[in-house]
Amino acid sequence: MSTTLSRDLDSLADWRRSLDRRIEQFATLLADQDVLDADAAGLATTLRQRLASDRLVLAFVAEFSRGKSELINALFFADTGRRVLPATPGRTTMCPVELAWDPQDTPMLSLLPISTRRGGQPVSALRTRADLWHNRPLPVSDPHALAQVLEEVTRTQRVSLDEARDLGLWNDDHPEDNPPRDEHDEVEVPAWRHALINYPHPLLKRGLVVVDTPGLNAIGAEPELTLGLLPSAHAIVFLLAADTGVTRSDLAIWRDHLGDRSLERFVVLNKIDILNDPLLDSAQIHAQVRHQCSSVAETLGVPSQRVFPLSAREALMARLGADTEGDGGLPALEHALATELLPQRSAVIGRMVEDSVLVLQQRALRRLTDRRRQVTEQLLDLRALRGKSSSKLQLMSRRFESDATAFEQCMPRLAALRAVQSRQLREVLHMLSSDRVRAEIARMQSDSESSFFKLGAGKAFTQLGQRLRTLFDDADKSIEELDQMLAATHRQLNADFGFSLGAAPKPTLDGYRRELQRIEASYSRYFGFTKLWRLSEPGFLSQFLQVLLSRLRVVFESAAVEIELWSKASTSQMESQLRERRRSLQHRREAFTRIQAAEGELEQRISEVEAQDQRLQQTAERIDAAVDQLRILAASPPRHDASADAAPRLSLVHSATGQVSRGAA
Repeated sequence: MSTTLSRDLDSLADWRRSLDRRIEQFATLLADQDVLDADAAGLATTLRQRLASDRLVLAFVAEFSRGKSELINALFFADTGRRVLPATPGRTTMCPVELAWDPQDTPMLSLLPISTRRGGQPVSALRTRADLWHNRPLPVSDPHALAQVLEEVTRTQRVSLDEARDLGLWNDDHPEDNPPRDEHDEVEVPAWRHALINYPHPLLKRGLVVVDTPGLNAIGAEPELTLGLLPSAHAIVFLLAADTGVTRSDLAIWRDHLGDRSLERFVVLNKIDILNDPLLDSAQIHAQVRHQCSSVAETLGVPSQRVFPLSAREALMARLGADTEGDGGLPALEHALATELLPQRSAVIGRMVEDSVLVLQQRALRRLTDRRRQVTEQLLDLRALRGKSSSKLQLMSRRFESDATAFEQCMPRLAALRAVQSRQLREVLHMLSSDRVRAEIARMQSDSESSFFKLGAGKAFTQLGQRLRTLFDDADKSIEELDQMLAATHRQLNADFGFSLGAAPKPTLDGYRRELQRIEASYSRYFGFTKLWRLSEPGFLSQFLQVLLSRLRVVFESAAVEIELWSKASTSQMESQLRERRRSLQHRREAFTRIQAAEGELEQRISEVEAQDQRLQQTAERIDAAVDQLRILAASPPRHDASADAAPRLSLVHSATGQVSRGAA
């Protein structure tokens, strides 16, 4: 079934594949011309891997029974001919569910038992523990059997109060959040902590990842859901019920977990079909829906264009070919996701590709420039030999030998430079190492636990942020010192030995600082006065810090990798130019030897060197042309056809309420 979102995801996937092919061709061009060293090849490979693994994460969040699973069925699984995810009354998703497609694995439902909460390890640390997961093969060719297998995500179990406390699902200090207990003092808890669905759906194959979250109680019970999954999502779809609007529990979810304005947030006012009232006419029903949308937008503080009234049930029935009128209002939401979310993702990918390709171009052209200068020197020497006597040829040959000896004298200076550079690099990498981040997290934990009822946890978290920012500041200073040292040394080597060394643009840590600020803003809400009670729960602070550590490690390790690659680029260009210069000197000695043996070869040799210079110039032009094409492609992501979807944009409320008004009539 072709929809706005599927068409745009197709275009995005085709564009990424086109970029990948161009990058592969560009790397092949550089390798064929012998200007692709190991580090540059690694950069090209990493870029292609990032393109291949790029994912668009879309999370659905709501209280219980707001219709999340039904909306996911309508958006993504109507082509199976039936409901795939459990969405019937009383059968609600009890654990976070991730739907994605990895072609390296078979279609599978993987379930992590709720008992793994006892170990205190976050789900991210358990993803590679295959022995802990329960796997169920997915019968993708049998929709009925597929739906039966996926009902497993709704399974619960009854446990004693002690076991519920041990799992962190019962809190004596806050009984309002506890599940009801039966006459045996047992409570119902989810059977699974997390579910992964590897399913070969066309949209998932295009790089979409869908996260279906359980209700408020489960969100509060599983810290990683709010600390890891939701902050890493590219967009959030928040569902409300049309008849109730924003309830107190809805508002608690929004404020506590979705208040980060850096998230792309879309609000769905679901189940508008229940507003069908035979005592109201069409205009009154439309006015009621519009009023509810305006009220929701005002309460949540979002633009009214981000509130979408629809009926997931009607939309699913329409797409299943049932006898129903209208489309449930779903195209308007798809239109918004396609036109507002995908272009932003495309821009990020385009900048990533363009920046990496420019680095590859710079390094390749620098090597070509050095080769052309050496070829020019050979031409000058060879042309000067025209009409020279054999004694003068011998004199010039000895001079070349002297030049080669003098060139070898630069080796100790290069070795000293590498030693200093290596020492300074180790200092910078230590500041940004995982061990350093782990030590800072441990210090925060110690400061938090030493305070009364962990009331000092908020201050400890603020101090942690200050220390981490200081690490980036110190790293920036060290990078600046290293960059100045390299620039000065390069200038001296270029002047003394004819190198063409040039320092690559030094890495900037501003992007990592912004990500650190985003993490601070996302997690600081857990240290508000109304949230402090959770920090005293057994194991909560420990798990919170483990998830926080995993996110901080990604930021710091990414920064360290970028700095290390920058340093390696400087080292590799020195080594490559050293090899080029040594090879050039050897060629010059061999040329003079041949010329001495047969003076008639001089003109032939001059012609060969001139042809070599022309080939190098043509290679540089081909590289420039390839880079220009890649930059144009990277800056030209697929554009959404606004005219094709003008109707959903212009008649958002009317398309969503059409079936209600027809029923009222």
